[in-house]
Amino acid sequence: MHMANWTRPLGAAAVMLLFAQAGAAQETLKLGISAPFSGAGATWGLGMEWAAEQAAERVNEEGGVTANGKTYMFDIVSYDNKYSATEGARSAQTMLNRDGIDFIVGTVGTAPLRAMQALTERKGVIVFNVAWGKSVKGPEFPYTFTQMNTPFEILVPFYTFIKEQHPDLETAVLISPNDATGQELEPMAIETWKNLGVEMLASDWYERGTTEFQPIATKIASLDPDLVDFSAAPPTDVGSILKELDVLGWEGVKVISAGSSVEALMAVAGEAAEGAYLGASADFSGESATEVQKELNAGAREALGEPLNGLTISPYDAIMALRAAIEEADSVDPTKVKDVLPSVRFESSYGPSGFGGEATYDYPQQMLLPVIVTRVENGETVELTRSNPAELEALIND
Repeated sequence: MHMANWTRPLGAAAVMLLFAQAGAAQETLKLGISAPFSGAGATWGLGMEWAAEQAAERVNEEGGVTANGKTYMFDIVSYDNKYSATEGARSAQTMLNRDGIDFIVGTVGTAPLRAMQALTERKGVIVFNVAWGKSVKGPEFPYTFTQMNTPFEILVPFYTFIKEQHPDLETAVLISPNDATGQELEPMAIETWKNLGVEMLASDWYERGTTEFQPIATKIASLDPDLVDFSAAPPTDVGSILKELDVLGWEGVKVISAGSSVEALMAVAGEAAEGAYLGASADFSGESATEVQKELNAGAREALGEPLNGLTISPYDAIMALRAAIEEADSVDPTKVKDVLPSVRFESSYGPSGFGGEATYDYPQQMLLPVIVTRVENGETVELTRSNPAELEALIND
C-alpha cells in the first residue's frame, strides 16, 4: 500500500518551546486524513491535506487546545485510501492500530468510509468525512460527522436553480461511478429531476479508474438529452467525457453535482467545460468569500497550483469544530467529544456553524453550511447563488 505519511511541525515548534519553558503540560494529538492521493481523485487528497495543515498551524500558533489542565498541539498525518473500500479499511487499521491517530479529520468516499466505520465506531474514534452516502449516517454511527454538504443538502436547491435558468429542460441522462457513492446518489438525482419535470432517458454507470470514455459519450450523444448530470464523478472523469461529447457535437446543459475543481476539469476538458454547473465548488476569492477563505485560497493557489473548493477546504472546518468540542467537553476523550459535537457552535471558514440534519439522518451529524452554485465562465469559477439551510439560518440568528 502506498501511504502518504507526512508529518509536519506546522509552525508549532516555537509555541511548543514557549510552553516547555513555562513548565506547562503539553502533548500532541495526531489528526489523520484518509483520502485519495493517487488516481483521478488525487487533487482532493492534496487539497484536503493542505487545508488541514493550515487549520492545525492556526490552532498551534494560537496556543493549542486546552482540556482538563493540559495543552495539546495538533499534528497532521495523511494516508492514501485510493478511493476504495479495501484501502479505506487498510488505512483505518494503520491509523488506529499502528500509528495511534487520535481523531480523523477528513476522509473521502462512501465505500472507504463504510470500511473505516467497522473499526472507528467499534473503537470509539471520531471520523469527520465528506462521504456523500446516507448509509454512513444515523444513530448507529455516533462517532461519524460530515463536514461538507452532500446530495441531501445540495440536490434540491442546485437542480431547482438550474431548472429556473433553463425552463425548457425536458430530458436528461445520468452518468454515475459504479460504487457506493454513485449508487446512493442515483435514486435521489432521478427523483429530484422528475419532480422538476425532467425525464431521465438513461442512467448509466462506469467503473472508477476508467480511462476510455468514448463509448459512454457516444451513447449520450445518440440520446441527445437536454442535460447530462455527471453525478458523483470526479473532475478528471467528467472532463474526459465532456471532451468526447464536444467532439460529437453535443451542446446541452452540463451538470456536475460533485463538481469541485474547475481547474482539474479545465485541465482535461478545456473549452468543453465552459458553462458547466457545479454543486460542490466555490469561489473563495470572490465577494461572498470570508477573509479566512480568501487567505486560505490564495495560499492553496501558491502551494498547490489550484484553489480550494467545498471538498478540499472541509478539513479546516472539521478541525475548528474539533477544537471547539474538545474545549466544550474539557476532554480529549472521543466519547465525551462526540457527545458535545452535535450541539457545539464554532467559527467555520464560512462563518458561524454547528451540526444539524437530524430530520434527514435521525442524528445531528451534518455540518451546517451554505449551498453554493457555481458555473464555469471563461475558464473560471463564478458563484451564481448561495442559500443557507433553515437550521443554519436559525443558528446565525440565535
